Amino acid sequence: MTTDIAMTLSILAVVVFLFVHGRLRMDLVALLTLAALTLTGLVGYRDALSGFSNPAVVTVWAVFILSAGLSKTGVAGLLGRQILKMAGRNPLRLMLVIMLTSAFLSAFMNNVGVAALLLPVVMDIARQTDTPPSKLLMPLAYSSLLGGLTTMIGTPPNILVSDALRGFELTPFGLFDYTPLGSIILVCGIILLAVLGQRILPSRDMSREAAGAQQQDFRKLYDLEERLFMARLPEDSPLAGKSLAESRLGSSLGLHVIAIIRNRETLPAIDPGVVLQAGDQLLTQGNANRIRRLQKKAHFELTETALDLETLASSAVELVDLSVLPSSKLAGQTLRQLDFRNRFGMTVLAVSPKDGAAPTDLGNYTLKPGDTLAVQGPKARVDEIRASKDFMVSGGEGAHFYRLKEHLLAARIPVDSILVGKTLAESRFRDAYGFTVLEILREGQPLAAPGPGERIQGGDTLLIQGNPETFATLQGLKTLKLETRAPEDLADIEAQGAGLIEVALSPRSKLIGKSLRDLHFRQKFGVSVLAVWREGRSIRQSLRDIVLRHGDALLLYGPRRQFNWLADEGDFLTLTQADETADAADVKKAPLAGLIMGGVVLTALMGWLHISIAAVIGATFMVLFKCLSMEDAYKNIDWKSVFLIACMLPLGVAMERTGTAAWLAEGVVSVASGYGPYAVAAGLYLLTSLATQIIPTAALVVLMCPIAYNTANSLGISPYTLMMTVAMSASSSFMSPVSHPANVLVMGPGGYRFTDYTKLGFPLTLLIFILVMIFTPIFWPFDAV
Repeated sequence: MTTDIAMTLSILAVVVFLFVHGRLRMDLVALLTLAALTLTGLVGYRDALSGFSNPAVVTVWAVFILSAGLSKTGVAGLLGRQILKMAGRNPLRLMLVIMLTSAFLSAFMNNVGVAALLLPVVMDIARQTDTPPSKLLMPLAYSSLLGGLTTMIGTPPNILVSDALRGFELTPFGLFDYTPLGSIILVCGIILLAVLGQRILPSRDMSREAAGAQQQDFRKLYDLEERLFMARLPEDSPLAGKSLAESRLGSSLGLHVIAIIRNRETLPAIDPGVVLQAGDQLLTQGNANRIRRLQKKAHFELTETALDLETLASSAVELVDLSVLPSSKLAGQTLRQLDFRNRFGMTVLAVSPKDGAAPTDLGNYTLKPGDTLAVQGPKARVDEIRASKDFMVSGGEGAHFYRLKEHLLAARIPVDSILVGKTLAESRFRDAYGFTVLEILREGQPLAAPGPGERIQGGDTLLIQGNPETFATLQGLKTLKLETRAPEDLADIEAQGAGLIEVALSPRSKLIGKSLRDLHFRQKFGVSVLAVWREGRSIRQSLRDIVLRHGDALLLYGPRRQFNWLADEGDFLTLTQADETADAADVKKAPLAGLIMGGVVLTALMGWLHISIAAVIGATFMVLFKCLSMEDAYKNIDWKSVFLIACMLPLGVAMERTGTAAWLAEGVVSVASGYGPYAVAAGLYLLTSLATQIIPTAALVVLMCPIAYNTANSLGISPYTLMMTVAMSASSSFMSPVSHPANVLVMGPGGYRFTDYTKLGFPLTLLIFILVMIFTPIFWPFDAV
């Protein structure tokens, strides 16, 4: 083993570890791989960047645009819905038609795009036929993967294998060279899925209304009935005249007002600025016991304690002003995002923007250079801030300027308060009430600048900064009257232009990893999140702090006019048909989009142009003839996949040039050659199919192609046999939900668990293994020249 081989294997091992570990993004790992190969001198800078101009990479991103054009103009959707109408109500026939439709479309479209396109169609069909979506969605995802095996453009691994053959100066696989073997696998796979799917797949009831109903019974699906109740504002309620946001029903009690019934008229409570009136009935989601506990037990009481700003300072605590410097890296972030209090150990009392009025919602205020913050905290932390390059520290004159004294209050904690024993963080004074605790008076002794872990004791007096009107609001919450009758049916709140819709997060959603509060979800999208469906269960509490994940489904309520806009957003896939009619302008372009796609296929098939050039020209025509906009084209390219492939290709070059591929091939040959070429092919298949459950398929193909080629040369057999084996095995991503984006896509809507994929994916992978071992040598003999 040479030094170069050792370095290449070391980089390969680290890459595989990072892919499996999952702490770093896959595309970031690929970029690090490119950097490591260049810095170690294993490849030159031209070879390092050659992946971005590689025909396989170009073909992949062009196919994404072509797929988007077919989707945008309604070609694939219209075709899918027409074929699905043939299925009737028989569950087995329904599953077969869905899989055949998905497989056919995946032969010419990106398989993730097909799964995303048909997902809402299948959900709608499932509701109308009273079939659990869990019986249909996994077959949809798996058949999209199987369909991709039948053509070169059906899946990126096929494109990469064909391009690898060209790199080895061999005739590459053509557009339909995959079709004979891929079709056999497709047909047998669909039969297996149809037979075993009905028995193995879970029958998790997604609760629908009777046949012909247009909406799912969301109350049963998300268990909303258990959390729905009606509350009424009495005539003398202090909440009357306050906005929904000012009522603090959500922040202090964790309750979500779905609708307001006023004078027998139902108003969707989407706008947090809607003003409450005496006599309003609030259809509310949440735990009604929180109102009951508030009415029985006090939280805190205002006192008449005389207060002065000097009480904020002591020998250990200081009140200062911080001016945000132009060079500060904190600009552009909110105080909540910065976690300012925990990060700097200081409490922000007020903000004076460089321009504009002082904000009332400090947590969500975005810092700008020139802003001044009035803060209070330990003098030791003040000295640390003075040494930073983010702020200029000055005296605490700002406290007087902001008239902070008018916002200083003293609150006594009764011995029976429900806050006794809780830490300041657990009490959620800031989030729930908008209060900041500056000091605690305990048995006559001041405890200045208490930390979030300080526990509240009965008899404490809290020196807080806040709005005195908030106390009146809390008193208003105590006056709410809980209705004894059952709440209005959800169908009633869907009147007057409002309704319910279920959406899933798309594979390329930018919302992943963010909470609903960070996103300002209701303000941004104009709808409310009623529940989150995750891993087979409904989450309805503390939704504001839920961090969104891949596979989540969201139940939304809001104006119907927003639903079509949500459907066009790249972050969501609608699981309910908000509007059955496609945009007329788009539909008029459907024949043209179909003609463009047909031209790409025909041009590549006849050999007039290389598939990469044909796909680029087709994508250009899609935009030129306004089948989709340039912005839509960019948005629908999965750039993560593009960078992943482009940055991993140089690793294949390094494996080839350093002799690493040949060295590994010799190892495979030494183990399996004694058992013949079939054993070698079987070893490559098993290794690749197992690795594809945890390693991105594109990266895996780049690694396996040089090994397969060199192994074939060592054994004196046709490289086409082993390369086709690699192509088929690399797409066997069935045993794990994370092995392919199409699998993740259906996880939330189908209510699947990890084991559901293994139960059905293992026999399917085993079947494909048997078929590949039998038929690959028939179509691509080992001894072919």
